[in-house]
Amino acid sequence: MRRLPFLLLTAVTTFASAIPASAADYPMPGVVTGDVAAHDPSMVKTDAGYLLYSTHDGIEMRSSGDRTRFDRAGSAFSSVPAWVYDYHADGDVWAPDTSFHDGQYWMYYSASTFGTNHSAIGLATSPTGEPGSWQDRGIVHATSTADDHNAIDPNLLVDSQGRWWLSFGSFWTGIRMIQLDPATGMRHPTDQAVHRLATRPQDPPHAVEAPTIVERDGMYYLFVSFDQCCQGVQSTYRIMVGRSIEPTGPYLDATGTPMTEGGGTEILASHANIIGPGGQSVLPDTDGDLLVYHYYDANAGGAHKLGINLLGWEQGWPRVR
Repeated sequence: MRRLPFLLLTAVTTFASAIPASAADYPMPGVVTGDVAAHDPSMVKTDAGYLLYSTHDGIEMRSSGDRTRFDRAGSAFSSVPAWVYDYHADGDVWAPDTSFHDGQYWMYYSASTFGTNHSAIGLATSPTGEPGSWQDRGIVHATSTADDHNAIDPNLLVDSQGRWWLSFGSFWTGIRMIQLDPATGMRHPTDQAVHRLATRPQDPPHAVEAPTIVERDGMYYLFVSFDQCCQGVQSTYRIMVGRSIEPTGPYLDATGTPMTEGGGTEILASHANIIGPGGQSVLPDTDGDLLVYHYYDANAGGAHKLGINLLGWEQGWPRVR
């Protein structure tokens, strides 16, 4: 049995009081208005407000001046890169991850067909983040049906040492991570390792996807979505978390269970009319860290909608507010 670091052992005994007693204790999403039909949302802050990116239509884009009202601004791509059609016949692109580094915006995104791991993750960059300004840089990582993992749902982590890491994955054998070259945002020229971060080996079909990793107080927190997406009110997505002292893991949940062995501490799940919250990203803002996600509204026929909540941190673990 792996010996747990002292810091994580301490968390095992203290976090129980921070876990909601039932789904009824989970908060409702913060108020958002306008065009909020965003799936797999990723948000960045700009001098003028916020830009929100989401799945479909060449990467849907919305803008907001106040983090409350969102309006469609167009699509990231004026035309979808040609290579995408090798992975999706209609050229659909999914699950963008957008951030700002070294004076430009970086967007990792997915091309695949639902239910297959013939998939690829691409990179595009932009000086402004505005619609039509994105230049595609090509494929960063791809998988085929011969592989044991899936190249979708990318997330970029720039760690405290300035190293760039890309986590990704869905079903099959779960969440993976590779190192990137900070100069190009592409695969690292010498480190070709593919790290295993999370899976559910005893729970086929190993439904864990949509990784997001954030660093806080010397720890790395891996947020993932468990279970089923994209089925309206039948969706069972829920947001789970584990943490590690290294970007590459091992990530343990609040009970000390490794996420490679099915571990994960639930921080948000279906409650009231909020069905299947997941596809999450995390954005630091002036008033705290934001959990940005989608859910299906049982009061609107299962329509997908944008959810935004603040994250509180209690005894070294996140809690949705």
